[in-house]
Parts: sequence; structure tokens; C-alpha cells
Amino acid sequence: MPEKIVTKTEEKKEEKKEEKPTPKDNLVESKHSARIGGKTIKYTVTTGTIVLKEEVNDKEKDAEVEKPRAQIFFTAYAKDGVKDKTKRPITFSFNGGPGSSSVWLHMGVLGPRRVVLTDDGEMPKPPFQLTDNQFSIFDETDLVFIDPMSTGFSRPVEGEKSKEWHTFTKDIQSVGDFIRLYTTRYNRWLSPKFLAGESYGTTRAAGLSGYLQDRHGMTLNGLMLISAVLDFTTIDFNLNNDLPYILFLPAYTATAWYHGKLGFKAPLKTILKEAEEFAKGEYAAALLKGASLTPEERENIVEKLSRYTGISQEFIRRSNLRIQDRHFFKELLRERGKTVGRLDSRFTGIDRIGVTESPEFDPLFAQVNGPYTAAFNEYIRSELKFETDLPYEILSEKVWMNWSYSYFQNQYVNVAETLRAAMTFNKYLKVFVANGYYDLGTPYFATEYTFDHLGLDESLRKNISMGYYDAGHMMYVHLPSLKAMKKDLAKFIRDAS
Repeated sequence: MPEKIVTKTEEKKEEKKEEKPTPKDNLVESKHSARIGGKTIKYTVTTGTIVLKEEVNDKEKDAEVEKPRAQIFFTAYAKDGVKDKTKRPITFSFNGGPGSSSVWLHMGVLGPRRVVLTDDGEMPKPPFQLTDNQFSIFDETDLVFIDPMSTGFSRPVEGEKSKEWHTFTKDIQSVGDFIRLYTTRYNRWLSPKFLAGESYGTTRAAGLSGYLQDRHGMTLNGLMLISAVLDFTTIDFNLNNDLPYILFLPAYTATAWYHGKLGFKAPLKTILKEAEEFAKGEYAAALLKGASLTPEERENIVEKLSRYTGISQEFIRRSNLRIQDRHFFKELLRERGKTVGRLDSRFTGIDRIGVTESPEFDPLFAQVNGPYTAAFNEYIRSELKFETDLPYEILSEKVWMNWSYSYFQNQYVNVAETLRAAMTFNKYLKVFVANGYYDLGTPYFATEYTFDHLGLDESLRKNISMGYYDAGHMMYVHLPSLKAMKKDLAKFIRDAS
């Protein structure tokens, strides 16, 4: 019988039939101890990637099957010797961006190991160091730090495209599904559960409070929102949106006070109280009037706006009473040849050209990027023994620049209603909000406005508490603020558990 001749076309078909290797979890466990709050705590760290699967319809089998989609990187800390996990809280933590890894909360405030900066939060001379974080909340709760898709070492499995996860809805779904999977595998369904997010991570946390409850029936004990933004109407400077001009003003005042740019002296909180009253009173009314303001009314606003911001009256006249954040960063210290930071306006930068309308870089990020990057890359290999040649994506601009908010088409991003509903359905859900006075990314007054307009029933408003710190967006880089945060967060966890 003659041999069968196999054509190249048939060879290709045979190659296609060959199944790809099934992606597997890649986890490493290690034992450690750290000094926290004056006591030595022994613990186990589990770090690596878990394969996240989704149910899809297999047409050939005519059935629902689980298909591997993503490999999500995480680092989990569990206290040793805990006999009853139902008494031990667990906190799932992530940062924002979108496009940021969880390294900032992990190595800056929550975790048992901390990046060493100066007490004010400045970068020390390299090489950099790690130390036990005596202000970690690990003595109160187990911790799981999650890196969303395309951050850290999280990647799609072979054949999948990462951009599918770069959307508001898919991000919440994937992080929520990871939390469900971890909770199931490690038997934590009956543990008190918390979420901790920073910046866009607070947007994610609020969205998750609804998703976890609705999709997986998982009710939470509390949310820790650090530098919160739930309603983007409060921070998005647009021609048809006057709200940010009003809500940023007290943070401008704090910044001008810090840099000695106000024409009068008084304690910070006294000045802020004045600025807040002006912002929501005369200033808000003036912006509402628009062109119908009389010349006398307009000059009165110019004078007071200059008084509370340190910006010249002439600049305020030319800007039509509206100071954009990027203009403030550049204008406040222009005559000194410096800019002030967005993330922490205590910090100053030096631009190559002094006549531009926006700063070239953020001074705080320049201080923390190097130390956190170096420390984490050393920590994950040397101490936690997880090895990979992939770059650890600390903060991906590609993700941030291409993020899709299509769910909110023709409206501002707003998850405040999701949080209100979650708090209404679960009357035990508590929220703690950490605010930095010098945060010009998510100003404290904008956060207060959001929660004052949450529409939450009066009986539930007691479930919201706030802390204020003498630093910026990443207030924990400032050692006195880190100490204060530890007390506030520890009390919140105990009360909410």
C-alpha cells in the first residue's frame, strides 16, 4: 500500500491541533519574623502567580469549560500560630494609577517590611535599604497585596491580550475574582475581610464593594481608602465643570502656607477653616454667577482668592478666577525658579524652562521611584525567593494612557453610588478615609464633598471616619504621618471586626 503523502497544509493543521501547555500556578512559601509595635511576629509569606480562569463556552464540547486567562501576581502574609482564622482579619490591598503595582502600600505603610526614606519622605543616598516596619498593620490583620493586570509580574497567559483587562469593568471583575479565589483556597470565607486601596485603588475598592457582594455574595467589614477619589467630577478640570476649582482651593491654601506664600500668619487649621468657608460660600457663588458678576464683586473675589492661594491678583484676573492645578504647580514658586508637587506639594522641583504652564515632573515621584523599585526587586528575590526575569512593572504609563472608561460614556467616572448601595445593603460595612493636607491629586476637601453628597442614610453616616495628615498623597512617606496612620488604621480594623 503506498505511503500517505502529507502536504504542508495538513502539517500546519496538525500543529494547530497540538495543545499548548496548561499554565500553572507559580508559588513560593517562606518563613519570616519582624518587629512590629515592639513585638516579634512570626509569619509565612506566599508569593507568586495564580492562574485566573474564566468559564467560556466550548462549541466542540457544547459545554461550559474553564479557560486560563491571566496570571495574577500577589504577595500574602499570614501570621503563624493562628488556630482560629475566623478571629483573624484579612486585608486585600492594591494601589491605583490605573497601571500601578501594589508596591507603594506594600512597602510603604501596610506590610511588615518598609523602604527606608528620610523622616520627611525624601530619597536617601543610594544604595537603598529595607527595614522592619514597626508601624505595619500586620499585627492586626493578615495581608494580601494584589498586582492587577500588566502591573508587577501580572501578565495574560499565552495567546491572550492584556488590553482587555485595561478597562474599569474588567479590572474590577478580575481583581474581585482573584479575591474570591484566594479566599476559597486559603479558607478565609469566615474571616473579617477588608479592602485597602490608594488613589485609583480607592475607585477600585468602592467598585469591588458592590461586585464582591453582588457577584460572589462576599460581604466586607471595612474599606480603608487612602487618598480617595470616588467621583471624578471633583478632580477633572474642564471648561464645563467649576467644581474642582472650588474643591482644590483649601489644598492650595495649605501649600501656600507651607511655602510661606500667604501674606499673613496663623495656624494651618485656622487658615484652612477660613479657606473652606470662602470656597463653598463666596467663591462658589461667584463662579455660579459667571459673567453676571459685577466688577466690584469680581475684584473682591480676586483679592480673596489671591489671599488664600498665594497666587498674584493679575494671574487670577487673567485666568478668569479659575486656577487649574497644573498652573498652580508652576505658578506658586515661579519667581523662586521652582515648582510644587502634585502628589505632595511640600516637595519642590526644578524645570529646565521656567516659562512653561505645566511642570516637567512630579517631585515626590522622583524621590520614591528609585528606592521602592530597587528595594522590591531585591526583596522579592533575596528574602521571598521568587525568581523571574520579567521586569516588575512599578507604574505602567502605557496602561494609564490607554485605560478605558467606556462604562461611563458621556459622564464622569463615579463609584460613590456603588459604595452607598453596598453600605446600605450591608449596614456593618465601615469606611476609613486617609487624607493628606498637601495632596493636590485627590484633595481632602474634594473627598469630603464626595462623602457629604453620598446620599447615605443618616443612620449609616457613623460608619464613615476620616483621618488627616501633614503630608500628601502618599502621606506614609512622612514618618510622623506614618505613625499616626498606624494608630488610626489599627483602631479602625479592631472596631470594624
